[in-house]
Amino acid sequence: MLLDTASLYFRAYFGVPDSVRAPDGTPVNAVRGLLDFIDRLVKDHRPDHLVACMDADWRPQWRVDLIPSYKAHRVAEERPAGPDEEEIPDTLSPQVPVIEAVLDALGIARVGVAGYEADDVIGTYTARATGPVDIVTGDRDLYQLVDDARGVRVLYPVKGVGTLNLTDEAALREKYGVDGRGYADLALLRGDPSDGLPGVAGIGEKTAAKLLAEFGDLAGIRAAVDEPKAKLTPSQRRRLTEAGPYLDVAPKVVRVAGDVPLPDVATALPHAPRDAAELDALAARWGLGGSLQRLLTTLAA
Repeated sequence: MLLDTASLYFRAYFGVPDSVRAPDGTPVNAVRGLLDFIDRLVKDHRPDHLVACMDADWRPQWRVDLIPSYKAHRVAEERPAGPDEEEIPDTLSPQVPVIEAVLDALGIARVGVAGYEADDVIGTYTARATGPVDIVTGDRDLYQLVDDARGVRVLYPVKGVGTLNLTDEAALREKYGVDGRGYADLALLRGDPSDGLPGVAGIGEKTAAKLLAEFGDLAGIRAAVDEPKAKLTPSQRRRLTEAGPYLDVAPKVVRVAGDVPLPDVATALPHAPRDAAELDALAARWGLGGSLQRLLTTLAA
């Protein structure tokens, strides 16, 4: 089980009241909410291995070099973020080091790699996996990793993590008309304003899905542009031609990396804390109470 950790603690932050506080009055709603999420996930899905994947770099320079608009608006934003935005609110950012310390004391693997996003860490673990993989994320970008043959699916939280949309290839085909491998091509063709990806003008999600069904993949679509008999409208042919420079680089930006240099860490789900004394100190300092105790009970079982 691979956790898109930031995606989950954002959901916890906005889903758990900020009246949940440490003894000194500091909000710990994201910390306790994430512990409750992990507890529920372990109870319901019983993974053998669990990795909390982190954003060591949420806007890697190598992606910006290829598409300068990549997440650029998030850098410029100075106003407070809303529940659907990833700019860290002031009362959330101080909770992130607490989350990291608690995960470390528990012995839950926490992995971020310099120069890469959590998505890339997830993509690399998925590529290396020899058994089934459950990816827990509120980020649809990771649908591209869904692969029925390898047992890779996405668990997309709808309400907390008690209600999850289980996304396999059948679910993707029903909603988007593509399988996991085709989702990245669909995403880069339609664009994504939240990530600063312009897409191809005039080609939305439905048109992108039709083109992929007709020509197989992005390479097939681009080859069709130069084939006079291909079933493309004049405007589609023109727009795809004009978008050539974008389409040259977009695949590397949109597709998650599968070759991140992962550290050699133990990923087996712990049954007892790695550092019980440190965990006790953190629990007392931050008032982690029932959330931590429930998770410890679940792990021990």
